[in-house]
Parts: sequence; structure tokens; C-alpha cells
Amino acid sequence: MSIALNRREFLRGAEALALAAFLNRSYAGIPPETLATDDDFWTRIGAAYGRDPQILNLNNGGVAPAPSAVLEAQIEAIRYSNQLPAYRMWHDLEPKIEDVRKKLARMWNVDSECIALTRNASESLQIAQFGIDLQPGDEVLTTSQDYPRMIITWQQRERREKIVLKQLDFATPVKNPADLVSLFEQGITPRTRVIHISHAVFMTGQLFPIKEICALARRRGIVSIVDGAHAFAHVPFQLSDVDCDFYGASLHKWLSAPIGTGMLYVRKDRIEKHWALMAAPPSMDKDIRKFEEIGTHPAAMHNATLQALEFYEQMGAERKFARACYLKRRWAERLGKLPGAQMLVGVEPNQSGAFATIHLPMDPGKFSDALLEKHKILVTPIVAPMLTGVRISPNVYTSTAEIDRFCDAAESILPRA
Repeated sequence: MSIALNRREFLRGAEALALAAFLNRSYAGIPPETLATDDDFWTRIGAAYGRDPQILNLNNGGVAPAPSAVLEAQIEAIRYSNQLPAYRMWHDLEPKIEDVRKKLARMWNVDSECIALTRNASESLQIAQFGIDLQPGDEVLTTSQDYPRMIITWQQRERREKIVLKQLDFATPVKNPADLVSLFEQGITPRTRVIHISHAVFMTGQLFPIKEICALARRRGIVSIVDGAHAFAHVPFQLSDVDCDFYGASLHKWLSAPIGTGMLYVRKDRIEKHWALMAAPPSMDKDIRKFEEIGTHPAAMHNATLQALEFYEQMGAERKFARACYLKRRWAERLGKLPGAQMLVGVEPNQSGAFATIHLPMDPGKFSDALLEKHKILVTPIVAPMLTGVRISPNVYTSTAEIDRFCDAAESILPRA
């Protein structure tokens, strides 16, 4: 299959932002919960995306496709840069990163001088993790369900510097989000220096009450790091309300920005005393941009994030979340009734959003393989010591008919397990 864009795809990309703006005006005043079931609205939104017609993608949690307008902006910037990269890349394109920084800050209500543009959540979080001065015996508090790369990062510091990593266990599904606050409160000791939490747990979609946990950390003088990889541009919130010390996210997940884009929020009073992952001169000690000193890199990716932000803003954060919750409930309520099935996260909006994981009476890998091979449906098997299941993550371009198609396929596979 050719990856070249045809004329229709180009026009679709050029019109995507105008379409989102039109829909925003046309549907103004309609409550998000009402609009969540309006397939006409979401079909129009979905038309802004270029999709593989052969496979139903229910793994948008790993990385999501960008709307055609975003892809076109990225491709055009790459072409423009390639004609004279030594000048155009650094002189013309790179300065436009400031527009992206300012829009991110405005939309999530923080000072733009607290936002760094990175390549993904892992880089953002490792900047946070490696830049903190810790002494032997100092404790970092996280959970056993946090992202493996971030746990491995702390384990490397544990091996090298003799700090102590404590991973807290919690049962799934969580009955009451307040129990997660108590979990951390009970885990704190006089040696606790850092609390590292996921806003949305990658394994199940469980939402953590990060505002309350970060407030707990601040009262105890503990640094708070929030992994927002699966929550940013997915769960409506304001960084100013969370009041964390660090918040790292991938923009190529739920924002649908170009692949290889991320962001890091750093509380302003922490910037100067926090070490950069890649060395920056002392003159940049107080500058958030010291966390962007990574050497030569393409500007096209982070610049095209501006189009993704505009598309997301026109679509509406509350609308997107309401639609995501509606699609999740549609499949969860149906499959959750099957013999041997168990939802591993609550379906309420304070428990999970766009994606959730279900335990089924079949090996997750074999179930996922059967879905893909026989029904051309892509999902994510989750296998860990504390749980096994299948993670389902639709997106705004996913239709209710496609959700029903997935349920039909799942039911046809499971009786033969």
C-alpha cells in the first residue's frame, strides 16, 4: 500500500481544522454527555483522520494516528527544512517551538516558562527522575502497576546510588479512589523523598486522584512526579489545579500529535535546582529550555503539534472525554457480562476514561492474536504478575458500529476457548 497522500487526503488535511471549528459552532450549547451519543458529530470528526481501512485499531493507547491536518503540517515542514536544513531548520522552524509552548501552557493553565517540549513521556519523566539529588537510603514511592521503563529508571538509580525504591501493591478493580490516597499516605516514611504516580495507569486505565496525592506530597515536603502519558489530552484537567512538581506526557498518544513528541511541566521553583538530562550551560540554570538541549533534531514534529492542539481545542476536551467514556461503557457492559469475564477497572468517569482492561477466560495473547488474524481488530494484551487481561482503547474516530463489531468478534472467539 502506498503511503503517498492523494489529492483527496491532502484536501481533507487542509480542511480538518475548519471542520472542527464548524462543528464547534454548530453544536455549541449541547452538553458533552448528550453529544457523546451523536454518531453524526463523531463521524465528521473521524473524517479528519486518515485510517487503515483493513484493520480496526483499538490500541490507541500506545500511539495514535494524527489528523490529516497535523500530518500535512509535519510533511510540509520536513520538505521545507530539507531544502536548506542548516538555515531553514534552525533559523525558520526551530523558533516556532515557542508558539507550541505558549499554546500548551494556555490550554493547561500554567506559565509557558514551565513547559519543555520533549520527544515522549519516557524522556520527560527520565528528566524528572535523573535530575533530583538523592542520597543513599532515600526512598522513592511508586506502585507495582507503574510503567516498566520508569520503574527500571528508578531501579538503575537504586543499583548505582543505593536509594530505595518502594512499589506499593493495590487490588484491581479499585473500589474507591480515596483508597489510593490512603495507600500512599500509609507508605510514606521519614526517608520518603519522591512520590511517582501515574495519572492513568497503562495496564488498566485506572485514574489516580493525583490532585490529592500531590497535595499530600507537598504537605510532607516530598517531590511529586506524575506520569501523564495516558491522561494528557484525554482526561480534562488543569496543571495549575494538580500542583505537582513534574508532569510528563507523550503528545503522540491522546493529543494525536506527530509521533516523537512529548512535554514536561516543571514547577517553576524547581527548575533552577533540577539537573538537565543532557548537559546545559550554567547560563541556562533557570531556563526551562535547558531540558530541551538534545542536539540536532527535526523541528517539524514539535511544530506540527500546534495543529494537533488547535484540533483538540476545537473538538473540546469535555466532549472528547464524554465520547470516550460512552464508547468504553458500550463494550464493557456487554463483554463484562460474559461468563468468566471481569472488568479490572471501574467504568465510572472518576475511575477510567477512554480505555479499560478486561480479564477474559482465555489467554490474552491468544485472544489478541485471534482477533487480529480472523477479524482484523487490534487490541493490547496485558500480562503482569498482578493481573492479566486485554486493554481496549478506541479513539474519537471509532464508531459505535465498530465497537459492536469488536464485541461480536470477541463473543465468537470466547466460546471456543
